[in-house]
Amino acid sequence: MDLNLPPKVTDRAFARLGEIGAGKDGKALRVAVEGGGCSGFQYDIALDEPGDGDLVLEGSGERVVIDEVSLPFLTGAVIDFTEELIGARFVIDNPNATSSCGCGTSFAM
Repeated sequence: MDLNLPPKVTDRAFARLGEIGAGKDGKALRVAVEGGGCSGFQYDIALDEPGDGDLVLEGSGERVVIDEVSLPFLTGAVIDFTEELIGARFVIDNPNATSSCGCGTSFAM
Protein backbone atom coordinates (compact mmCIF):
# COMPACT_ATOMS: atom_id res chain seq x y z
CA MET A 1 0.00 0.00 0.00
CA ASP A 2 1.34 3.43 -0.95
CA LEU A 3 1.42 5.53 2.20
CA ASN A 4 1.57 8.75 0.20
CA LEU A 5 -1.57 8.25 -1.86
CA PRO A 6 -3.65 11.39 -1.27
CA PRO A 7 -7.35 11.16 -0.57
CA LYS A 8 -9.75 11.46 -3.50
CA VAL A 9 -12.77 13.74 -3.58
CA THR A 10 -15.76 12.64 -5.65
CA ASP A 11 -17.46 14.88 -8.21
CA ARG A 12 -20.57 14.64 -6.03
CA ALA A 13 -18.73 16.14 -3.05
CA PHE A 14 -17.31 19.00 -5.13
CA ALA A 15 -20.77 19.60 -6.63
CA ARG A 16 -22.30 19.84 -3.15
CA LEU A 17 -19.67 22.39 -2.11
CA GLY A 18 -20.65 24.39 -5.20
CA GLU A 19 -24.33 24.18 -4.27
CA ILE A 20 -23.70 25.61 -0.82
CA GLY A 21 -21.43 28.35 -2.23
CA ALA A 22 -18.33 27.39 -0.24
CA GLY A 23 -15.83 28.57 -2.85
CA LYS A 24 -17.61 31.89 -3.40
CA ASP A 25 -17.26 32.59 0.32
CA GLY A 26 -13.54 31.75 0.23
CA LYS A 27 -14.15 28.59 2.22
CA ALA A 28 -13.07 24.98 1.72
CA LEU A 29 -14.28 21.72 3.21
CA ARG A 30 -11.82 20.83 5.97
CA VAL A 31 -11.50 17.13 6.74
CA ALA A 32 -9.54 16.44 9.93
CA VAL A 33 -8.92 13.39 12.07
CA GLU A 34 -8.97 13.80 15.85
CA GLY A 35 -8.51 11.46 18.75
CA GLY A 36 -11.76 10.47 20.43
CA GLY A 37 -15.10 9.13 19.32
CA CYS A 38 -16.41 5.69 20.15
CA SER A 39 -13.73 3.88 18.10
CA GLY A 40 -10.57 5.86 18.95
CA PHE A 41 -10.52 8.41 16.13
CA GLN A 42 -13.19 10.65 14.71
CA TYR A 43 -13.61 12.86 11.67
CA ASP A 44 -14.10 16.57 12.02
CA ILE A 45 -15.67 17.97 8.85
CA ALA A 46 -16.36 21.69 8.59
CA LEU A 47 -16.19 24.67 6.26
CA ASP A 48 -12.98 26.56 6.92
CA GLU A 49 -10.32 28.68 5.28
CA PRO A 50 -7.23 26.87 3.98
CA GLY A 51 -4.18 27.20 6.22
CA ASP A 52 -0.42 26.93 5.86
CA GLY A 53 0.69 23.34 5.37
CA ASP A 54 -2.74 22.10 4.27
CA LEU A 55 -3.06 19.69 1.37
CA VAL A 56 -5.52 21.35 -1.01
CA LEU A 57 -7.60 19.16 -3.33
CA GLU A 58 -9.38 21.18 -6.01
CA GLY A 59 -12.22 20.44 -8.39
CA SER A 60 -15.02 22.38 -10.08
CA GLY A 61 -13.77 25.61 -8.50
CA GLU A 62 -14.15 24.13 -4.99
CA ARG A 63 -11.53 23.01 -2.49
CA VAL A 64 -11.13 20.32 0.17
CA VAL A 65 -8.29 20.84 2.65
CA ILE A 66 -6.54 18.39 4.97
CA ASP A 67 -3.96 19.34 7.59
CA GLU A 68 -0.54 17.65 7.80
CA VAL A 69 -1.38 15.74 11.01
CA SER A 70 -4.60 14.24 9.60
CA LEU A 71 -3.19 13.37 6.18
CA PRO A 72 -1.52 10.04 7.10
CA PHE A 73 -4.83 8.80 8.54
CA LEU A 74 -6.58 9.62 5.25
CA THR A 75 -4.16 7.95 2.81
CA GLY A 76 -6.18 6.55 -0.10
CA ALA A 77 -9.51 7.59 1.43
CA VAL A 78 -12.48 8.78 -0.64
CA ILE A 79 -14.39 11.87 0.45
CA ASP A 80 -17.96 11.74 -0.87
CA PHE A 81 -21.37 13.31 -0.35
CA THR A 82 -24.41 11.14 0.23
CA GLU A 83 -28.11 11.76 0.58
CA GLU A 84 -29.94 9.11 2.57
CA LEU A 85 -33.09 8.88 4.63
CA ILE A 86 -31.10 9.82 7.74
CA GLY A 87 -29.92 12.98 6.02
CA ALA A 88 -27.43 14.39 3.57
CA ARG A 89 -23.80 14.50 4.65
CA PHE A 90 -20.19 14.30 3.61
CA VAL A 91 -18.82 10.80 4.20
CA ILE A 92 -15.35 9.27 4.21
CA ASP A 93 -14.56 5.81 2.87
CA ASN A 94 -11.25 5.13 4.59
CA PRO A 95 -9.27 1.98 3.71
CA ASN A 96 -7.04 2.56 6.77
CA ALA A 97 -9.90 2.12 9.23
CA THR A 98 -9.90 -1.37 10.72
CA SER A 99 -13.32 -0.82 12.25
CA SER A 100 -15.85 1.95 12.42
CA CYS A 101 -18.95 2.67 14.40
CA GLY A 102 -22.51 3.01 13.16
CA CYS A 103 -22.44 6.80 13.24
CA GLY A 104 -19.86 6.80 10.41
CA THR A 105 -17.80 9.54 12.03
CA SER A 106 -15.66 7.38 14.32
CA PHE A 107 -13.11 4.70 13.39
CA ALA A 108 -10.16 2.65 14.63
CA MET A 109 -6.81 1.86 13.00
